[in-house]
Amino acid sequence: MGRPVKKRRICRMPGCRSFRPEDFPEDVPPVQMTVDEYECIRLMDFEGMTQAECAAQMQVARTTVQMIYEAARYKLSQCIVEGRPLCISGGHYEVCSGTGAMDACGCRCPHRGVVDERLWRDGTVKKIAVTYENGMIFQHFGHTEEFKVYDIEDGKIAKGEVIGTNGNGHGALATFLSGLGVDTLICGGIGAGAQNALANAGIRLYGGVQGQADEAVQLLLEDKLQYNPEVQCDHHGHGHGHGHGHGCGTHSCG
Repeated sequence: MGRPVKKRRICRMPGCRSFRPEDFPEDVPPVQMTVDEYECIRLMDFEGMTQAECAAQMQVARTTVQMIYEAARYKLSQCIVEGRPLCISGGHYEVCSGTGAMDACGCRCPHRGVVDERLWRDGTVKKIAVTYENGMIFQHFGHTEEFKVYDIEDGKIAKGEVIGTNGNGHGALATFLSGLGVDTLICGGIGAGAQNALANAGIRLYGGVQGQADEAVQLLLEDKLQYNPEVQCDHHGHGHGHGHGHGCGTHSCG
């Protein structure tokens, strides 16, 4: 069994979680940057910390900081060179509680004195949608006929409701979800065009997820959801039945 990944301490969550070029290509998927990668960029490039100082504040080894920093810088270069949107979410992290002395981490946390580690998410995630079929996560976003939509209050599920798509499909689903007030989506396979439409609508994406819909939402709220930030529908010639074992083709999911 491999060693579990140590959570990186985050002292300031991103104020903006998605960015896009003014005229980006519709068939290019967004770059997914994790919150801990964002924090590393913030500390070293914005705050001017050394690698050692950054490692001490994030409570990880310098080699770990170097790995995180290199990954984050490469993702930023992808956005600039390839003209791709950027989405910031997920990662292995815990938010600084800010309950210690001012010099405990030197972060001057804006939420100092607040213990809830999910402060940022609890304050912004109001409604989660899951591609839905018979209690499970439907694996083909562009062909989903139902979403289960969950109202979130104080970081907990307040209500869940199954809503039909009324014949909407593919790119129109992002507009449909936005109209429902959805800010977060959990799904299986999803194409690049649909990912861009979701990013444009300001909807966070957790793709490549399988299993029961209710369980996935609960895991997300507990910061334990396993998902694929690089999910794509990238094979061709497969049918679009209702199986849950594979992704879907780029020609019909995005």
